[in-house]
Amino acid sequence: MKGFFDDRQWAHDPQSFMANGAFSPNPEQPRRIEILRAAAEVAGCSFAPPSDAGLGPIAAIHTAEYLTFLRNIYTRWRRIEGAGPEVIPGIHPANRTDGYPKSAAGQAGWHQADTACPIAAGTWEAAYWSAQSAIAGADSIAEGGRAAYVLSRPPGHHAFADLAGGFCFLNNTAIAAQRLRAAGLRPAIVDVDVHHGNGTQGIFYRRGDVLTVSIHADPARFYPFFWGHAQERGEAGGLGTNLNLPLPRGTDDAAFLKALGTSLERTASFGSDVVVVALGLDASIDDPFQGFAVTQDGFARIGAAFAQIGLPVLFVQEGGYISDTLGANLTRVLEGFGAA
Repeated sequence: MKGFFDDRQWAHDPQSFMANGAFSPNPEQPRRIEILRAAAEVAGCSFAPPSDAGLGPIAAIHTAEYLTFLRNIYTRWRRIEGAGPEVIPGIHPANRTDGYPKSAAGQAGWHQADTACPIAAGTWEAAYWSAQSAIAGADSIAEGGRAAYVLSRPPGHHAFADLAGGFCFLNNTAIAAQRLRAAGLRPAIVDVDVHHGNGTQGIFYRRGDVLTVSIHADPARFYPFFWGHAQERGEAGGLGTNLNLPLPRGTDDAAFLKALGTSLERTASFGSDVVVVALGLDASIDDPFQGFAVTQDGFARIGAAFAQIGLPVLFVQEGGYISDTLGANLTRVLEGFGAA
């Protein structure tokens, strides 16, 4: 299987993470790259760096205003007397229709949904090349490839068109799906991360040409809280093209795979000719977030299920944090796909 990754993705090294009012080390660590790349190579993945497709494919998803913010905010932030080492918002608008501020602190509140997406010196460069890796993966599928794996880090599925959040800045999965759409394909996005892909849902919520499906821990008591409920089905031209499958905390292999079967049935009904998998590995029983209880065997069966639908599949890395089995879980997904 082809793999895509650029060494500039190492540049993002977030330090801060606030949860429940307490700061702790950020779990989206650069060392994830080392673990995930080695695990993909064990499964036979051969990596190549992406070419630079420019801002166009990224701007097809994200607003120019937001991209300007991401490119410049760290430099502006460092000019604030007494500012911390990372851009972290301290205030947010009540509505997206509220006034757009000029100040760096105000724009941080507008464009960062939470305190889990700190921006530092290397963030833009890493996010840009993470997105370019996803674009390269999409191009390889559009050119006739059966499957590809994109080591997108930082991840992307919590990023909206103009809003970062949950470790995510550019929505790699959405960018890849849009690239495939521009190539004349009809993509479905199936998100298997333990957290709901709220940014991806938001981007395509009023569109009928890309199906979005997410299997995740019930957001009533789990991040991202405000999105991912079963009644969210899309709006306007997108009504009926968004499917959320929230599951209880502690969901095991059998229940997860049953939900995946439902996801793939909807993919077939949509008439998809390509599937983009938002590959979160944090559904693992060993993941620090402790949302689900999927085992290594379960991940192998997830990979096999995607192979059995007989469509080209692009795996785009999302969550999955450092544990004793992080690498093994990725290996089992890719081997399960290859063996089916």
